[in-house]
Amino acid sequence: MFDITKIREQFPILNQKINSHSLIYFDNGATTQKPLRVIDRISEYYKRSNSNIHRGVHSLSRLATEQFEEARKQVARNFHVTNEQQFIFTSGTTDSINIVAQGLAKNHFKKGDEIIISTYEHHSNILPWQLWTEENGGRLKIIPLLSDQTLDYDAIENLISDKTKLIAIAHVSNTLGLITDITRIKRITAKHDIPILVDGAQSAPHMTIDLQKLNVDFFVCSAHKMYGPTGVGILYLSEKWLEKLPLSKTGGGTIKTVTFEKTEYVKGAIKFEPGTPNISGVIGFGEALQFMNEISMQTISNYEHELLQYTQNLLKQIPEVVIYGAFEHKAGVISFNVKGQHPFDVGTLLDKYGIAVRTGHHCTQPLMQHLDIQGTVRISFAVYNTKEEIDFFIDKLNKVISMLS
Repeated sequence: MFDITKIREQFPILNQKINSHSLIYFDNGATTQKPLRVIDRISEYYKRSNSNIHRGVHSLSRLATEQFEEARKQVARNFHVTNEQQFIFTSGTTDSINIVAQGLAKNHFKKGDEIIISTYEHHSNILPWQLWTEENGGRLKIIPLLSDQTLDYDAIENLISDKTKLIAIAHVSNTLGLITDITRIKRITAKHDIPILVDGAQSAPHMTIDLQKLNVDFFVCSAHKMYGPTGVGILYLSEKWLEKLPLSKTGGGTIKTVTFEKTEYVKGAIKFEPGTPNISGVIGFGEALQFMNEISMQTISNYEHELLQYTQNLLKQIPEVVIYGAFEHKAGVISFNVKGQHPFDVGTLLDKYGIAVRTGHHCTQPLMQHLDIQGTVRISFAVYNTKEEIDFFIDKLNKVISMLS
């Protein structure tokens, strides 16, 4: 049974006061807070298991390796993949995308090739591809938005040419919360055999992701948006690309044999993980996934959707508020502005009441340019948020509007 009180008890940071008010944390799209069990698991690792992994015969090294690799298995189970070696641990979504970009640059992209992305991409899913196209005479093609801010799927076919070598797309817009229909994109691209990279940074925390069914080439996300620690991400590679993607960085732990003439690398995920990884972070991520799965992803998704609908309905009753992408079926993210007011001013005043929101362009400046605005106020939900917090937020937002008028 879903018990919000028991869930909130697991997050000690929620007990503190900000500006003499109880903290209301609505900035989960930037990073989620961490349950005590994740904090304790990381601490326990350093107290009892701290050692380097994969290369030691002593007991502590074997124990640390077992815990690290168990986290990889937990990731595979979470995303419904049988082969855990298809998951590479990285420092986060941005790192994962760059590993793919740098790898594809070695044997897949050729001068003049084209990459398709969307208007609402995060900068981290623009800059690596933009850098390659600038250096190699390539071209970024952009999937436009319709007047309601949803993707123009019908435009994709016309963007594809014989030079199209990749589609890189956000599963969920970090600014609007809109969900991309990956299956529909795959139907469009099926006859062209174009690889697809899905940025799951904003989808993995909020919905069930079955990568066997999604059947994409690359999937990336971050632990810190899923109740885990910062500095950990994953890169999923299809079986094809696990073998085919060239290495973009190498080092200790990735090799089978080394001579001055030639190096033979190990098989599987480890060959993409040179040096000492964020061992404690990976183990903490595994614990975070267990936390989520014990609640169940479906329960989390349903509860956050309830909060989303409740909040959007209340915001729509405030005449001064403009909501962007105000759809019923989307992830738990709402971007809005107060007419005539800068989002920084709104966010600063909300903070006086202990309410943490994100203000600015949210690393989506091209989207802001499309919407013809400087930025927005963004609220984003997690499983520990409540309707009572939303009521308090709406009350204080009305007061902020009165203060600014």
